[in-house]
Amino acid sequence: MKMKSSFLFIIVMMSYLFMRADEGMWLPYSINGQSLAEMQRLGCKLTAEQIFSFNQPSLKDAVVQFGGGCTGELISAEGLLLTNHHCGLGQVQAHSSVEHDYLQEGFWAKNKDEELPNKGLSVSFLSYIEDVTATVLKGVNENMSEAARNELIAKNAKKLIKERSKEKNGEAEIVEFYKGNQYILFVYEVYNDVRLVACPPWGIGKFGADTDNWTWPRHKGDFCIFRVYTAPDGSPAEYAKENVPMKSKHFLPISLKGVKEGDYAMIMGYPGSTDRYSASGAVNNVIEYEGPAIVDCRTTKLAQYRKHMDADPEVFIKYASKQASVSNYWKYYIGQVKQLSRNKVYEKRVELEKAFGKWVGENAERKAKYGAVLGDLAEYWDYQSKFKKALIYHREAGWRGGEAVAFAVRFSKINKMLEDKAPQADVADLAAGLKSAARGYFKDYDMATDRDVTIALLNLFYKDIPAHQLPPLVKKVGDKNGGDFTAFVDKAFAKSVFVDENRLDKWLDAPKPLSKDPIFALMYDIVQNYLTISDVAEQVDASKAERLYMQGLMEMDKDKNFYPDANFTMRLTYGSVQSCDPSDAVEYDYVTTLDGVMEKHKPGDWEFNVPADLIKLWEKKDYGRYADKNGNLVVNFITTNDITGGNSGSPVIDAEGNLIGLAFDGNWEAMSGDLSFEDKVQRTICMDARYLLFIIDKMANAQNIMSELKIVE
Repeated sequence: MKMKSSFLFIIVMMSYLFMRADEGMWLPYSINGQSLAEMQRLGCKLTAEQIFSFNQPSLKDAVVQFGGGCTGELISAEGLLLTNHHCGLGQVQAHSSVEHDYLQEGFWAKNKDEELPNKGLSVSFLSYIEDVTATVLKGVNENMSEAARNELIAKNAKKLIKERSKEKNGEAEIVEFYKGNQYILFVYEVYNDVRLVACPPWGIGKFGADTDNWTWPRHKGDFCIFRVYTAPDGSPAEYAKENVPMKSKHFLPISLKGVKEGDYAMIMGYPGSTDRYSASGAVNNVIEYEGPAIVDCRTTKLAQYRKHMDADPEVFIKYASKQASVSNYWKYYIGQVKQLSRNKVYEKRVELEKAFGKWVGENAERKAKYGAVLGDLAEYWDYQSKFKKALIYHREAGWRGGEAVAFAVRFSKINKMLEDKAPQADVADLAAGLKSAARGYFKDYDMATDRDVTIALLNLFYKDIPAHQLPPLVKKVGDKNGGDFTAFVDKAFAKSVFVDENRLDKWLDAPKPLSKDPIFALMYDIVQNYLTISDVAEQVDASKAERLYMQGLMEMDKDKNFYPDANFTMRLTYGSVQSCDPSDAVEYDYVTTLDGVMEKHKPGDWEFNVPADLIKLWEKKDYGRYADKNGNLVVNFITTNDITGGNSGSPVIDAEGNLIGLAFDGNWEAMSGDLSFEDKVQRTICMDARYLLFIIDKMANAQNIMSELKIVE
């Protein structure tokens, strides 16, 4: 047994020492000699200063956080910004109607006057970074309780954010790294006037939709184009007619050279969340509880969306963005659960924990510091397993399930004010803001769709969750009606202000407590029960154990260059264009072409209908200078880069700093990637820059856009 244990330890350690260079979402400001040398070995010809600098324009100045959940990049001297179609879908949908269906037909502003403003949309440019660990942890000691520790950290961070925001004239945030072992301050310049310039038709930008999502081969023109505007003096400003296009500090030239296997590829962006250093219990939670629960709830919701969207073009427009949002992570969790098992991620974590336990046991000092860590983590995840499914159902099928129920959450504050008899003027001010919010809500609301969604989700909620964990009202109604919520929802919709704009307007003109509104009462019941269960679940906390485990792993393997988990901060990942052999007898090429688009074409199908203008160009093979050397038009390609959600829209950059593509997805075989990088099969799916230019130039004939771009032959 000792020989076997030692062998496992050696294998685990060597797997860390010989990681693929492609793994890692690195903080670009801290690229050390090891990382830069590896990048250069792979072909990068840029210096560290050319990639990231506060002293001169660099690649980082062209990359933005788009809308809080995606990435974008500047591609012209006048603030032209490129991101994914699915990142801009909400804005395109908001401007669409049956008369002007930009979703299906696309949108192309022929001049700057035709560019469309987007209320609430912003982009953020990174302007300053500082490691503030010492300041944030000032006064913290190992004898403190976690509650006292967190309180002191929050106090220190709040003070520092206030100081730096004023000093740097931007929006500051302090972000935790390595499970609380490091804290870094980021300051951003935020621009709130971002206008829609162009998007391709649905049959290009959304081609493949749910069926192709998270898979390779892909054939999708996943792009949208916006423009950032500033005040006349160049400063960030809210939308105003007198605003002017941004003067870009740096923008990306677009390459026509194309890609070949082995080419260097670098991606910069804002990846959202990974958990690569978590314990085996966290992986088991996703496989057994979190993933299946989310999939079941969203499958139910999507079935109702699809039924109504297929029956009514107006509903399709209203729900296109909502359906895409729900569907994206529905399929993600299906794939993640499957691939976590297939790639044996749980088993790998268990082996690492065995190696960690052995390392701890070899030294008395380590035993004193880390001896309880693995036991505490196991206890935490065993405890959480009792609550995870119920908490997810409360969220997915409950207060974020039906739209009316979700909208009612926003009225909790005004209801509390009314119950507390707050000053009438304060109530009126809040009511005015809610009236404005209601306009946007009802613009894209369909009562019949929401009715069926709400019934289906409540039926599922009652059926799948143990009785003792159900919200009291849900249990009462379910018990009375045999688990069928149809009559309850019909009665609630007949009375509630949250399903009828006129009713809500009248209520907002003379607000009264909402306790008798059936939808508000349902929402309140679900939220209160959620909070009760959450309080019980939080009685066992793992933050200290997670922090010490992370610290111990880094101490155990001092020679390893640990990259931090993704957390919506700017990251750089480097790799190469590569084909993929994901399983026995399966080999994937590294590119797809327009011929493949036409092979999938299904006239009239919402996922695979190709626009007539694109078909004509394909029939003539009229690809112009955008064809490859064999006369094919490349649509998508794959690389070995390490990305995740939030990287959507990130630029794929070549060895000279030119744009060669647009990252938009990962592949099915590596859906476990947020928890474990799978070096043999993990790929980033990218739209080829030549396809982007082809659509703009040859199909849309948008020469106003083409004239702004710097194209490298």
